[in-house]
Amino acid sequence: MTKTIDSEDQIEENGAQEIEIEYLTGKKPSTRKKSAEEGPSDPDREKSLKSKLKKKDVEIDRLSEENDKLRGEYLRCAADKDNLRKRLEREKNEFFQYALAELLKEVLAIQDNFERALESEADKTGAGLREGIELIYKQVSDLLQKQGVAPIASEGGRFDPTTQQAFMSEESEEVEEPMVSEELQKGYMIQDRLLRPALVKVAIPKKKEN
Repeated sequence: MTKTIDSEDQIEENGAQEIEIEYLTGKKPSTRKKSAEEGPSDPDREKSLKSKLKKKDVEIDRLSEENDKLRGEYLRCAADKDNLRKRLEREKNEFFQYALAELLKEVLAIQDNFERALESEADKTGAGLREGIELIYKQVSDLLQKQGVAPIASEGGRFDPTTQQAFMSEESEEVEEPMVSEELQKGYMIQDRLLRPALVKVAIPKKKEN
């Protein structure tokens, strides 16, 4: 009888301990013993996690340094590209501003002769004015030729719509195809390109009456 009472007391004591553990931890205590297959104990697991975290921190630091290096290289390349763009833009603007400088110098020489010709207008015979105009005309012709500008031969030839523009037309029995009968304004080529079409009068074959 005493043994039974002692066993019951032990059971009650163990139950009280379990209740106390459950109250303190919020978990029911497990009476099952941990086997060797359940993995390392808490200290070993904590040590393993710390080692992994340390490796991750090292990897993060390495990637951060690499990212900073790549970002620096990108910013330098972007700055170099922007500086190159600005320099090319500046050079292009300067080219357009001063590319015609030599040509304009020659035009100024022509303007000087215009002024001289106008000043000679007091000559009643008009000889000085004509000589001045002829000189200016020659200067302009030489300047255009120097720049690769050449007149288009039009009058008396076959009408060419690629280099000539028909200002008017008239029927003629003397032609069998459109021909330029009169040049109203000269056309010009610059090198192998059309600078200005010639303005012409075109003679076209007369329509035959039925």
